[in-house]
Amino acid sequence: MTTASNGTVFLVGAGPGDPDLLTVKAQRLLQQCDALVYDSLVPQEVLALVPEGAEKHFVGKRRGHHSVPQPSTNAVLVELAGRHSCVVRLKGGDPFLFGRGGEEAAHLARHGVPVQVVPGVTAGIAAPAYLGIPVTHRRAGSSVTFVTGHEEIDKGRPGVNWRGLACSSDGLVIYMGLHNLAHICEELMAGGLAASTAAAAVQQGTVRGQSSVISTLAELDAAVREAGLNSPTIIVIGEVVNQRVISCAPEPADVEMPIPITLG
Repeated sequence: MTTASNGTVFLVGAGPGDPDLLTVKAQRLLQQCDALVYDSLVPQEVLALVPEGAEKHFVGKRRGHHSVPQPSTNAVLVELAGRHSCVVRLKGGDPFLFGRGGEEAAHLARHGVPVQVVPGVTAGIAAPAYLGIPVTHRRAGSSVTFVTGHEEIDKGRPGVNWRGLACSSDGLVIYMGLHNLAHICEELMAGGLAASTAAAAVQQGTVRGQSSVISTLAELDAAVREAGLNSPTIIVIGEVVNQRVISCAPEPADVEMPIPITLG
């Protein structure tokens, strides 16, 4: 299926929250776009870069709240591209990492809409870095796995094999895993990962409200609940947590993420 399109849709990564982590290209496109379609995990300081006269559409998804269905977002993007020359689809983090950017790019291409991706800094790397945790380290293994803890039920294939991951990767970086954290930790230990394995959780990494716990796999869920961590939270499991260098951790930006934040 194809439709006439006057403009290009840019799938832009907004980064983890700190506006200073925007790429130069992302900032330039935000400042010149005619229309903006954006998600929940974008602070006002980033949205303020968009021209006052630009058309803006919020399409965020939130656990327990009304969410804009993905087909509706796809339709909005096609419609806007027919009326504007520069449409920015702004997504938290990186648009191609658990952000449905691939689905949107394919939909736009099927409808004859030019589309370009603008990669962004993902929270799975940035949030641990703001604690001084490197997600890879020469002394902490040779692999790292990025995995989602929140899965759609209509995938048409089995969910994450946590027991398999327990012995197949030296480190795990888990997105949207807060809601299922107890189950995830139990499955990893059942798969052979030691209960004493180092673990960390970082809430709202890189921005005001950043909070964290350093624990072990066996005690992580209890530590997160005791600390009252909420979404969005990145979870890191593996020896890399023990390679933390506190002195290298940047100060979180003095900006606030939209509330309520959801999806783990």
